[in-house]
Amino acid sequence: MEVKNHRSKTAEEGKQVMKTHARQASATDYDDLCELFNEIDTLHHVNLPHIFQKPNGTARERDYYLRLIADEKIGLFVVEADGELAGFVHVFVRDTPVFPVIIPQHYAVIDEIVVKSEFQKHGIGKMLMEKAQEWATANGAAFIELNVYEFNKNAISFYERLGYQTLSQKMRKKIDVKKAAS
Repeated sequence: MEVKNHRSKTAEEGKQVMKTHARQASATDYDDLCELFNEIDTLHHVNLPHIFQKPNGTARERDYYLRLIADEKIGLFVVEADGELAGFVHVFVRDTPVFPVIIPQHYAVIDEIVVKSEFQKHGIGKMLMEKAQEWATANGAAFIELNVYEFNKNAISFYERLGYQTLSQKMRKKIDVKKAAS
């Protein structure tokens, strides 16, 4: 259990102490996490509407969420700030594919990280990434990978400040189905 006092700037008071606490997610966090899932889903839908749609109903099914928190190969951590759920990170471990050219390694993948917009730029994201790295290390990971869409310049800058480097690029070309059929 980790408790930190983190200072955040406010216009009126200069500096204010914000109590933050990182912990493993629990079943009781489901509703609050759905709000965070909605926030990241909306960001992706707005910026990439040809890929992401607005889900009907809840952001994630309860059973899906309960499977995440029950799986020992998955780390799902939250940060509370002044008693409010401010963000979460979802990390899991895997092994490289078995190909003669690839060096076998056990590694971690950050699947999702979300910090509520009002808590961004207050150290919450860094705290979550540190918690994910601590978990990955404890689970024998040699490195951590993540994917980030090009539109998300703030996230890219954040990851670069934490030492992440671009390893590859995923490219896409839309096919004109009508033209291809003729």
